[in-house]
Amino acid sequence: MIDIKFIRNNPELLRQAIKNKNEKADLDTLLNTDETRRRLQFDFDTLKAEQNSVSQVIAQKKRAKEDASAELSQMARVAEQIKGLQTELTAVNAQMESLLLTIPNVPQSNVPIGRDESCNEVIRHVGEPVKLDFEPKDHLEIATQNGLLDLMRGAKISGSGFPIYTGLGARLERAIINFMLEYHLQKHGYTELMVPLAVNRKTMTGTGQLPKLEDDMYHISEDDLFLIPTAEVPVTNFYADEVLSYKDLPLKHVAYTPCFRREAGSYGKDTRGLQRLHQFNKVEMVRFVEPQDSEAALEEMLQDAEDILQAFGLHYRVVSLCTGDLSFASQKTYDLEVWAAGGKKYLEVSSVSNFGEFQARRANIRYKDATGKLNHLHTLNGSGLATPRLMIAILESYQNADGSINIPEVLAPWMNLKI
Repeated sequence: MIDIKFIRNNPELLRQAIKNKNEKADLDTLLNTDETRRRLQFDFDTLKAEQNSVSQVIAQKKRAKEDASAELSQMARVAEQIKGLQTELTAVNAQMESLLLTIPNVPQSNVPIGRDESCNEVIRHVGEPVKLDFEPKDHLEIATQNGLLDLMRGAKISGSGFPIYTGLGARLERAIINFMLEYHLQKHGYTELMVPLAVNRKTMTGTGQLPKLEDDMYHISEDDLFLIPTAEVPVTNFYADEVLSYKDLPLKHVAYTPCFRREAGSYGKDTRGLQRLHQFNKVEMVRFVEPQDSEAALEEMLQDAEDILQAFGLHYRVVSLCTGDLSFASQKTYDLEVWAAGGKKYLEVSSVSNFGEFQARRANIRYKDATGKLNHLHTLNGSGLATPRLMIAILESYQNADGSINIPEVLAPWMNLKI
């Protein structure tokens, strides 16, 4: 959420941000509602001051045994007006809150401007694509040949997009998750959280998924709970409605969870195999920092995610997302796209984002700085990493000509193997 004072003082900046992000927020209605709210608040405060003043006069007259009937009549009239204004203020404040939730975060000035992913900028390539002396198979052929996946039974049980990992596939998936978690804990200094997979509406609103993305979420209507689309949601809200100290910061958390997304807008996109799922596994990094440290923290988190790809020896590229491809809540985002040798294309395995104070305002996460002043801290998060497309890249990069696969050396300890 953006501070209404900032919006009021920078309307053209907000208009441009809304346009650049391809959003449809109604800034004019918000500003008009804010003007109405301020006028009502002024009238309310004026009447409250009059009420207090008249109350003092009534008290004085009663002590002096003088007639206060005129003042009592005035008090009744003022009280009725205050009651009416209070009702109006309650309604307009609710409208303001609703409208503010539709205003997207403002992209940083160094984010490329563009309509869609075609305008994203490739920052760098790391490593070289694996060289295979045979025509590589794609991950689905490899998984089928080696009995790693059972998509048909997953579809029978839950529907398409809910894969079942079988045998070596299940062990490999679990090993990848364990390796990434321990890497972030031991080498990057994160603290692990194990979090709920179902969260309430307030929690989903705190990180910016609601109200905009409700159609993409799995909703349990009886309890008004949502299955999490990412561990970002519960981990970021871990400190909701709390006041931290600058001495506590920075805070670095990591969590593994399954993630659930309806993918309501994925029609026409490549859904073959593990490329686009309704349920998938992900290790998520989340940071809480002082505002002056968030730009550096974003670069550090990007490197944390890159370290995982480098540990697997995979070729990838770093992409800076343009304004039109940024999420609703993000100020700046890097994507990591890993090379899939079988499909001969890059696949996104991580998004690392800086949200500034946007999420902290929505979730009411504050801290006291060194001077004792209360501020909203900055939040960041990043995939470290999502497993489906990482699995694709590993299977396709570590395949042999006969369709068998080698196990990456870094995973050997997690699978009780000697390589």
